[in-house]
Amino acid sequence: MIYAFDTYYYENFAKTVCIAFENWNSETESFIYSENTEITSDYESGAFYKRELPCILSLLKKIELQHGDLIIVDGYVTLDNDGKFGLGGYLYQSLDEKYPIIGIAKNGFNSEDHQRRIVLRGESKTPLFLTAIGINVDKTQSEIENMHGNFRIPTLLKKLDQLTREKDELNMRN
Repeated sequence: MIYAFDTYYYENFAKTVCIAFENWNSETESFIYSENTEITSDYESGAFYKRELPCILSLLKKIELQHGDLIIVDGYVTLDNDGKFGLGGYLYQSLDEKYPIIGIAKNGFNSEDHQRRIVLRGESKTPLFLTAIGINVDKTQSEIENMHGNFRIPTLLKKLDQLTREKDELNMRN
């Protein structure tokens, strides 16, 4: 199973949503998980993970991860050639390095990172930025390029983004 996470911040809470799907080319999700949590820290430039990681870890308590599962985060796994971690790297550590983490970011990051790949999808000339840990980043690049949807953002990741921005709370559903 592939689990994709995103968090959106409101005035006094954070909404984290996870869309679970079977395969890279899935058109629809298998499950949706959602949770509103208190915001535990302010935004800190260069330390985004401090704000979002607790939200993802809290929602993960509702999910029974299995060997072979993959996790996608909206952001970076690594930030530079020295291996400085982004959100995905800290999540990987928090999960005892048992599950591969894939970071898909919509915005570029200034430092060089030999693990970062540019993903162009559809007719878009605006790239996505891919980083990964625990999995081959080049193989993952091909999978992201071929995910369902004709546009820059794959269908299910676009849906994930839309769900996090809806203020009503979703319950787990099949």
